[in-house]
Amino acid sequence: MIVLIPSFEPDGRLVDLVRDLVLVDGLRVLVVDDGSGPGFAGFFEAARVAGAEVLTEPVNRGKGAALRVGFAHVRDQYPGEPLVCADSDGQHTLLDILRVGAALDEGTDLVLGARHFTGRVPLRSRVGNQVTSAVFALVTGTRLGDTQTGLRGYPHRLLDWLLAVPGERFEYELNLLLRASREGLRIREVEIATIYLEGNSSSHFRPLRDSARIYGPLLAFGASSLAGFGIDAAFLFGLYRLTGNLALSVVGARLVSASANFAINRRLVFAAQQGPWWAAARRYAVLAAGILAANLALMELLTPLVGSVVLAKVVTEVALFLASYQIQRSVVFAPRPAATSPSPAPRADHQVVQGLSKVW
Repeated sequence: MIVLIPSFEPDGRLVDLVRDLVLVDGLRVLVVDDGSGPGFAGFFEAARVAGAEVLTEPVNRGKGAALRVGFAHVRDQYPGEPLVCADSDGQHTLLDILRVGAALDEGTDLVLGARHFTGRVPLRSRVGNQVTSAVFALVTGTRLGDTQTGLRGYPHRLLDWLLAVPGERFEYELNLLLRASREGLRIREVEIATIYLEGNSSSHFRPLRDSARIYGPLLAFGASSLAGFGIDAAFLFGLYRLTGNLALSVVGARLVSASANFAINRRLVFAAQQGPWWAAARRYAVLAAGILAANLALMELLTPLVGSVVLAKVVTEVALFLASYQIQRSVVFAPRPAATSPSPAPRADHQVVQGLSKVW
């Protein structure tokens, strides 16, 4: 088994982790220096002396990019080997790394080392994980206790799939979970210790910029929906003023806004490139018809209750927003299975897992 450690500007905890890991029979350690620079070369050299293989990137490109460098190396140099990704800042113990690796032997696709956030946890970490997990559950229907964990296990057969997931920095790991949920991959969580050293001051997470990257897909969809809402509302109110017929106005406005929304979402939000555009258009047309029926029913129900077409419109759009996002992500613009789904896989190496189990 390979333990892959992406690292940017580490300290002595990286070396300590490598020294612990190399004591385990059958385990190799691969460290990716994500452009840390000459000032940190000593730590990487110490990791190399301790027994790790070290790959050095000339410039910092982000955690997602560093992980993909490691994935490509493992794919090409270590055929058939499963791997576990761990952080270099002391948050992941040897025992937890081994437990995640052992869980790969049970036929799953992804194993997450899930923290329960007990004890003294920095507020930004506790709240950030809770918010991300809640948003993830809303948009995917999959409940995970720890969507931001860096301790993750993957079978070797998944490496090509991992290399195809977009994202350069911290958003990569959430993109990976979104795509795994979308494609029905088997995700298992293994409880691990919650460790934050020095208030997590060693973290390179940038709250504003990296949060925007993490929530980018949902924010993009929200912007697209807001644009569609503006188009829809303008045509609705204009047609209603001209005709006085609510049903006709709702249908006409929805036809115009749905066409614009499809074009934006296909090209910018979900970047659907598999298959001809008309295949996605057919699926979108079915969804649009369903959303239209629900929109019309809610408008007819709410308008007399609230006494305002404007207020009824706002309530209706909010109610249908998340349902539309989930269906578009998982059905309308989902990659076709033949192009992206991982192939059936061999089991993880039983000898490696048995060797790991002897340690604990």
